[in-house]
Amino acid sequence: MSNALELLSAHACFGGEQRFYRHASHEIGLPMRFAVYLPPQALAGAKVPALLYLAGLTCTEETFPTKAGAQQLAAELGLALIAPDTSPRGAGVPGEADAWDFGVGAGFYLDATAAPWATHWRMESWLMQELLPLIAQALPIDGTRIGVFGHSMGGHGALTLALRHPGRFKSLSAFAPIANPVRCPWGEKAFTGYLGADRTAWGTHDATLLMQQQMQPPYPGGILVDQGLADKFLLEKQLLPEAFEAACASTGQPLTLRHHTGYDHGYYFIQSFMADHLRHHARQLGL
Repeated sequence: MSNALELLSAHACFGGEQRFYRHASHEIGLPMRFAVYLPPQALAGAKVPALLYLAGLTCTEETFPTKAGAQQLAAELGLALIAPDTSPRGAGVPGEADAWDFGVGAGFYLDATAAPWATHWRMESWLMQELLPLIAQALPIDGTRIGVFGHSMGGHGALTLALRHPGRFKSLSAFAPIANPVRCPWGEKAFTGYLGADRTAWGTHDATLLMQQQMQPPYPGGILVDQGLADKFLLEKQLLPEAFEAACASTGQPLTLRHHTGYDHGYYFIQSFMADHLRHHARQLGL
């Protein structure tokens, strides 16, 4: 299976390697790109745990490796970092690049069911059924010790994939996630386009509603969420972290929701608290 990965570039980084790959995705039906940081321990032959990072609207597989500042601590901890692209590209769907918050760069980490998106916009199946197994087989990564985190649209993806696939991820966190998408403009637009106008199907991709349905806390070690209070999207009611906080309280799920005065929605905010997230995951992954 390792032959299915095309290494595009590799860069020495804190004793490890930042790599960029492409592969022909069966689930998507198009070439897909992703980044992997391998810490020094992996290059020395050890199978290391990994974090899957899901980026936000308009981002690519290059955003996290170049902007988040995660590699130095990941090298010290012995954590691999996986950063996939945020949508299919080159599908040729009419209107796919007309909006920054829908279509290209805006896959929302779900499988679309509505035409014309259903053919290629299969981000959930790509990640869960194809990419993670492929990486675990092809690279020195322990596929049984994977955590997930993300930012904004990717925070939505991290929370929902973690809840939709019980036991698959051992740890969970998010930066400024779209936490209750059925109630915000971004989510309504994306879900209408990808899933259709019938709102009854939307709830299966909403972290707040999924958490409300839990019979027991899915992450007893705790979930970490950071939110900047100068985030314009928080003020515009796109994120709604308080709804997810209430859902966690209702099911007994331990949640640390931290509010940070003066911080906005961008990667300076993410850099500022990245170390806390890596250590949060490292503890739950047994490092």
